[in-house]
Amino acid sequence: MLTVFVFFCVSSIVSMFLNTLTPKFYVALTGTSSLISGLILIFEWWYFRKYGTSFIEQVSVSHLRPLLGGVDNSSPTNSNSSNGDADSNRQSVSECKVWRNPLNLFRGAEYNRYTWVTGREPLTYYDMNLSAQDHQTFFTCDSDHLRPADAIMQKAWRERNPQARISAAHEALELEDCATAYILLAEEEATTIVEAEKLFKQAVKAGEGCYRRSQQLQHHGAQYEAQHRRDTNVLVYIKRRLAMCSRKLGRTREAVKMMRDLMKEFPLLSMFNIHENLLESLLELQNYADVQAVLAKYDDISLPKSATICYTAALLKARAVSDKFSPEAASRRGLSTAEMNAVEAIHRAVEFNPHVPKYLLEMKSLILPPEHILKRGDSEAIAYAFFHLQHWKRVEGALNLLHCTWEGTFRMIPYPLEKGHLFYPYPICTETADRELLPMFHEVSVYPKKELPFFILFTAGLCSFTAMLALLTHQFPELMGVFAKAFLSTLFAPLNFIMEKVESILPSSLWHQLTRI
Repeated sequence: MLTVFVFFCVSSIVSMFLNTLTPKFYVALTGTSSLISGLILIFEWWYFRKYGTSFIEQVSVSHLRPLLGGVDNSSPTNSNSSNGDADSNRQSVSECKVWRNPLNLFRGAEYNRYTWVTGREPLTYYDMNLSAQDHQTFFTCDSDHLRPADAIMQKAWRERNPQARISAAHEALELEDCATAYILLAEEEATTIVEAEKLFKQAVKAGEGCYRRSQQLQHHGAQYEAQHRRDTNVLVYIKRRLAMCSRKLGRTREAVKMMRDLMKEFPLLSMFNIHENLLESLLELQNYADVQAVLAKYDDISLPKSATICYTAALLKARAVSDKFSPEAASRRGLSTAEMNAVEAIHRAVEFNPHVPKYLLEMKSLILPPEHILKRGDSEAIAYAFFHLQHWKRVEGALNLLHCTWEGTFRMIPYPLEKGHLFYPYPICTETADRELLPMFHEVSVYPKKELPFFILFTAGLCSFTAMLALLTHQFPELMGVFAKAFLSTLFAPLNFIMEKVESILPSSLWHQLTRI
């Protein structure tokens, strides 16, 4: 009975209140609402710009969520903070420096076959132009005019037409055994890896002869020094590609031996990044102890990092815990030391190159990797995932651990994300450079941006809506008053319906006594 009486009183008060409202009240109400929501929006935006999070969301998570029994499963953010500060203060390397892809495919045997099947060009003009510049840098020198075959090949590397290059290489071989001519034919004319391997074996014989002759004369002047440097580059390139042929043909142990011998014979030629080929081959053999030994040598603070280095280190740490990892169990008992190390390694890898996880988790389609990559870019992510996805799949639970933890990286990095945490700041021109390296049919992955919190968007919408209402009410007070009364009447229609039902059910005498009270 008391509840019914309360409903009746509320209904009467609301009806009287609505009947006494004037247009000026609606103008004042909407104006005040717009002002308050605007102030909230300004404060939220300032707090977000300064701290990278919403004040309302932070209060909700920090104070309301524990009261409601929620558990915060976010990953620890304090680990390695001192190392992160040291790394972030280090001088940034030159932005958008393009590197030769250590695992680049063969044009004739692989890229051209893709074009024959799909009709698409997997390489951009910019990428092929960079390769032409590399060939001129490594395979030519000022003394080429002294050897007729080398003089022909010097012109061949500048040719844009593939058939013209191939014809020039055959012309050079008619004069003498020319190592660089064999290289060009193995890269561009051979239609299978077997054919390419045969040509590279012929190139080794010619290259070793030139290397031995130039080695004896290297100290006789600057011209001979340049010639010896060129012959060294040619020989290293040939042996490295021979090892890659062995790897592609399934002779992985032979490929590993060839790579180790090459790194031992030419330890200073780190620009070819042969250790990345070695890591991939060792992973194929599942020789994880040797992989760790190679990482210990090249994952050094003073050496430039790569996706191969960072993600291989993360894979090895994930391998120790991934087969038994469960997100639900980890949220109840917390992360063990080994799990913490694995998560930190994944966070480190993701911060270095945030594009890789989507390819490893097959959330984004892979394409053939380009001949050049941009470190920390989408091109590097494609090149890494193209060859290493199988190694992640082979380790039970590794991809599940990556799926559960990789997005937590972006909660750890200070805002804005380009500031960095464990590495130098992320280059802002990466997307533009990747667009030049990758074919047009591929959608370039963009470095994940921190989205605006919900409450900032909500208050912005609320502020805009109330400001519009205030303006309309000021311009058309009577019309907006009619709309407001109609809206409130509709809003309170259920309450009026209940009151009418109560009146019809209760005796009129009892209802009369209640109204008098």
